[in-house]
Amino acid sequence: MKKLILSAFALTVTAVAAQAQAQQNGPETMRPQMTEFYTPVPKVVTPGDITTNSAPSDAIVLFDGKDLSAWTGANGGPAEWDVHDGVFTVNKKKGDIQTRESFESFQLHIEWCVPENITGTGQARGNSGVFLQGLYEVQILDCYNNPTYTNGQTGSIYKQSTPKANAMRKPGEWNVYDIIYNAPVFNEDGSYRVPPTVTVIHNGVVLQNNVAIRGTTEYIGHPKVEKHGAGPIKLQSHGDPSEPISFRNIWLRKL
Repeated sequence: MKKLILSAFALTVTAVAAQAQAQQNGPETMRPQMTEFYTPVPKVVTPGDITTNSAPSDAIVLFDGKDLSAWTGANGGPAEWDVHDGVFTVNKKKGDIQTRESFESFQLHIEWCVPENITGTGQARGNSGVFLQGLYEVQILDCYNNPTYTNGQTGSIYKQSTPKANAMRKPGEWNVYDIIYNAPVFNEDGSYRVPPTVTVIHNGVVLQNNVAIRGTTEYIGHPKVEKHGAGPIKLQSHGDPSEPISFRNIWLRKL
């Protein structure tokens, strides 16, 4: 019995000493390769050419300056906005348009221009919107020297989140939205387990930084949480009387 106790004691002392030595020498025994990953290998994506406004090699081109074949009327039927000179312009008599394809999470690039001769004030001046999954609106509006309620100005999550800045270019010049959107995850009861989130970059300036969207865009009342799957990109034909805006160079990368 005495020998067993002494053996156990010796083993304990040895283990403690080994642990102390390992702690003392731990950083010295590490090798660079121990913290290097070689898989998975990121896929190769060829960036777009900024001189020609081309899309990345893995992007879905939603408008290439030729036609609206990737779009349909939001209420069915063809997309009947006016295509001309490599751009398309809102036709306010024809209603909203949306992509034929539906999406979950994505990176969206879209360029838009308020006409130089724009008239009107507040929300009645170059009003449109980009609806993510057809439900959540990133506001488009001419906010160049045109004040309005802040959660309804350019780059707002409409009626929910005020943008961090006003990066609007003057009428007649092109604006660029780069939008990174993460689709929601729902519980069985239809509530958000993970809400949708969005980052909005306007002309290189961050307006929304990974902002949680509270629910559907509502003009009157509070956002609603509605369980859904993939949805389209929808562009709004707003009913205000101001001159219609135009779009070009639209592409999307699924995330």
